[in-house]
Amino acid sequence: MPLRGKTTLSVTGKTLGFPKAVRLLRTAEFKKVYAEGRRYSLDSLIAFARNNRLIHSRIGFTLPRALGKAVERNRMRRRLREAIRQHLKDLGPGWDVVFHPRRATLTADFGRLEEIVQKFFLSLARQLPPSGTNEPTKSQR
Repeated sequence: MPLRGKTTLSVTGKTLGFPKAVRLLRTAEFKKVYAEGRRYSLDSLIAFARNNRLIHSRIGFTLPRALGKAVERNRMRRRLREAIRQHLKDLGPGWDVVFHPRRATLTADFGRLEEIVQKFFLSLARQLPPSGTNEPTKSQR
C-alpha cells in the first residue's frame, strides 16, 4: 500500500512530498501574506510573497470556486504543487508565498508552468540578503 502524501524513490530512498512544514495552513497566515506581501502577476498565475524571517519557506494555494468545479480546481492544485515541489530548493529560506492560479493554469503546458515557478522562485531568492547578514532588503530601505 503506498504512503499517503509521499512517494519513495526505491533507487535513492528519498521521499518526495509536500510536508506540512512547507505549507501555509491557517487563514491568519494567508491574510498576513495578502496584507503585508507583494503581488506578482505571472503568466498564468498570481502570486503573493512576503518575507517570513523563518529558516524555511512556506507555500499556500487559493483556488476559488469561480475557477471551476472541484475536479478542475484539484487538478490545478496538483499540477501547481508538483511544479513547486520540483523547484522549492530554488526559493531558499525565508518566504511565505500564496499562489492564486488563473483559469489558464488548467490547460497550460506543464513545462511552461514549471518554468514560470522556477523563474519566480529564483527572483525571490535574489531579493533576500544571505542569511546571517543584517543588510535590509529593498522593501525595508
